[in-house]
Amino acid sequence: MPCWRWSTLRGRPFPGGATAWPPSALSEEAMVALVQWTESVGLTLVGRDQSSVQLRTPGDQILNFTILQIFPFTYESKRMGIIVRDESTGEITFYMKGADVVMAGIVQYNDWLEEECGNMAREGLRVLVVAKKSLAEEQYQDFEARYVQAKLSVHDRSLKVATVIESLEMEMELLCLTGVEDQLQADVRPTLETLRNAGIKVWMLTGDKLETATCTAKNAHLVTRNQDIHVFRLVTNRGEAHLELNAFRRKHDCALVISGDSLEVCLKYYEYEFMELACQCPAVVCCRCAPTQKAQIVRLLQERTGKLTCAVGDGGNDVSMIQESDCGVGVEGKEGKQASLAADFSITQFKHLGRLLMVHGRNSYKRSAALSQFVIHRSLCISTMQAVFSSVFYFASVPLYQGFLIIGYSTIYTMFPVFSLVLDKDVKSEVAMLYPELYKDLLKGRPLSYKTFLIWVLISIYQGSTIMYGALLLFESEFVHIVAISFTSLILTELLMVALTIQTWHWLMTVAELLSLACYIASLVFLHEFIDVYFIATLSFLWKVSVITLVSCLPLYVLKYLRRRFSPPSYSKLTS
Repeated sequence: MPCWRWSTLRGRPFPGGATAWPPSALSEEAMVALVQWTESVGLTLVGRDQSSVQLRTPGDQILNFTILQIFPFTYESKRMGIIVRDESTGEITFYMKGADVVMAGIVQYNDWLEEECGNMAREGLRVLVVAKKSLAEEQYQDFEARYVQAKLSVHDRSLKVATVIESLEMEMELLCLTGVEDQLQADVRPTLETLRNAGIKVWMLTGDKLETATCTAKNAHLVTRNQDIHVFRLVTNRGEAHLELNAFRRKHDCALVISGDSLEVCLKYYEYEFMELACQCPAVVCCRCAPTQKAQIVRLLQERTGKLTCAVGDGGNDVSMIQESDCGVGVEGKEGKQASLAADFSITQFKHLGRLLMVHGRNSYKRSAALSQFVIHRSLCISTMQAVFSSVFYFASVPLYQGFLIIGYSTIYTMFPVFSLVLDKDVKSEVAMLYPELYKDLLKGRPLSYKTFLIWVLISIYQGSTIMYGALLLFESEFVHIVAISFTSLILTELLMVALTIQTWHWLMTVAELLSLACYIASLVFLHEFIDVYFIATLSFLWKVSVITLVSCLPLYVLKYLRRRFSPPSYSKLTS
């Protein structure tokens, strides 16, 4: 349940709290929290449907309200309202809830609203303002007629409806303020520390006001205690933006806090300069951001830095940002499932993001890199053998392996061991979470790069040439012996190379290796058309295959040992 702090500063809270607002506007947990609070002060919700609300007072009296109109929340208006009629008195009341910035211009003037909103914001709370306005019967009838006419308009319907509603949003009586704690603040601190240690830069894009966003960034340790914060002052034109950017350029190792309005001006006139400076900051906080601005920032980060972006959000206003990023993560929680449904990955708590990236993301990247390069090696190795064979026989168009040999090589003979690489991992999950610095190797692209690709190409050429020339050198008069020697050596080489690539053995890997070898040995009985069955049972065949396989694989095992001995990878000390 979210932490709702009510500050009844003047007048009384709206009867029934959040019960009068439609379910689509507030999350279920938030509505429950408000209803429970009203119950704790003696006002209990008895019934609620689409057209009425029933409440029980501390004196055990039932109050019946008829819902006349509902104005749902939108990200443009940042507020929502309802008109109800008290059936016992016939009094019509218009209630409204919204962001403090919007409601400040709607409620009657007072000298404490701004101060209290600032106090709540500095505590890291999101501030909601509740207000009301009593309507006469004639006033409501006039509004209803204009409202219905506006909804029936063919042209500019939304604008006309908004204009009619705004005619009521004047000189409203302020009822209370509500401080809401963001659901992500509770478990965001250790996750951000993990991401920072992994070398991942974090930008916070929020719709909160500047004080709330700054407090949240400090509480979550997005900004460290000894780190300076540069608050980008509000700019409205090109000249002011130029002066503020020059002032910011003189700061070093400084976190940036900027509002959505100032950001829009900077991106309009100095997009390249602003992004260059912002990308050098250890942390960036953008407050009062609209959903379109969040998506724009993600897109600019992709274009200007060329880096992959991961957007994490928990509300409907984060959907555009999530869909714009390379990897979208939705937190399913108190603000609904819109972000979760629109994302590539869904998590139930923000703290699970660390494990998603440090463990599953890291393993997935390294496994995909190993699998893709090994599949290339497997194909390139047999292609090299065919090229050597053709060159020896004056480039005659004669295939080295025919029929089932080619099909079996790509499927039952090597498929299971190769795809068992998806089970490989270099360190345990606990170690990967404890030492997020291991993730930095991925940021440098070491598991999958031009260097690793060329290494695998050279290995494929070496092994393919060794096997083919060795078979040509050691075969006995008949062509079918070349096929038997080279193909058996090729299968054994591939199985040994899978074993060479594996970092941590899984029992399924062992099963895959033995199963593939058993399938090949068993199928030799049916391959008499391509392989001399009597020849493979001789000692001559066995020692020739052993020598060729040893020459093709032993140097690689020696090189791997020397590399781990004199230039060990970053994780080797953690696994020893």
